[in-house]
Amino acid sequence: MARPKSVNRSLPARMFARAGVHATTYYYVADRPDGGKRWINLGQDKKAALKRYADLDNTVIEARPVNLFTTLVERYRRDVYPGKSPATRKDNEREFARLIAVFGAMPIDAIKPIHVRQYMDKRGAKAKVRANREKALLSHLFNCARAWGATEAPNPCAGIKGFSERGRDRYVHDDEFRAVYDQAEPPLQDAMDLYLLTGQRVTDITRLMRTDIRDGRLWIRQAKTNKLIGVAIEGQLADVIQRLLTRPCPAGNVASLHLVRNAKGEPLGYAQLRRMFEQARTAAGVHFQLRDLRAKSATDETDLFRANERLGHSTMGMTKHYRRANKVGPLR
Repeated sequence: MARPKSVNRSLPARMFARAGVHATTYYYVADRPDGGKRWINLGQDKKAALKRYADLDNTVIEARPVNLFTTLVERYRRDVYPGKSPATRKDNEREFARLIAVFGAMPIDAIKPIHVRQYMDKRGAKAKVRANREKALLSHLFNCARAWGATEAPNPCAGIKGFSERGRDRYVHDDEFRAVYDQAEPPLQDAMDLYLLTGQRVTDITRLMRTDIRDGRLWIRQAKTNKLIGVAIEGQLADVIQRLLTRPCPAGNVASLHLVRNAKGEPLGYAQLRRMFEQARTAAGVHFQLRDLRAKSATDETDLFRANERLGHSTMGMTKHYRRANKVGPLR
């Protein structure tokens, strides 16, 4: 009985691969009458090499399809994307562009942990957070490929440590909020009020419609989690909603059904909102981001359970992590 192979274990007995400068060449190792070995070149095309191997070895083997990385990316887009939000798909497209530039022409079985480590080191030299996200996507793609039967190889991302990340810890104080608010145009003031009072994400507020007001609540479908949050229209939020609903539309314009609208009565898009915000915070001499208002909403709420429900977090731990400070009373 032939001794078990220590290399090229994915290939049949007596078949070996040698990596060259430009391509891999396959060989069949035959026994010579004098007891030596003869290496027979099978060529560089794996499928053709397997067929020739079968002829030489008098065996019948089935050539496994070569699943290229790009082929599996297309299937991932077709089968996995429908379950993701548009924003997540947009992020994935940017991440796939980076990954395809490196792994695109490789069979997925050829991607090894050393390749992932080298990718992380090179990419992380300029963008550590993006490197982490791209590795996470590569890992998910590989797990999907295993589930689809496209590979039996272990996930090459397993055990490859990512870079440590430091989350944002910016707390927006009331006077900072007011300084920017006072410099803001009315549409930006509307958006800032809604961000703070509801604790929702930036894109979720810009998508709100008048038809989302029902049964005394403002209903928000979170794009990231698909959770439906019904915020009671009471207190200061009731005043803000009343202001939005009664604001007149400029003569000659047809008002949009969006809650947050620009001076022309049109929906306030993200690019326009960001421009307004940058101008207001520059004028105020205060620097924080719009997304920091979600964290402020979580921090300023004294009831942790209410904060958790309003922000739509799946765990209390996530809400605690989102808080930027602990607000407590004195000992006496």
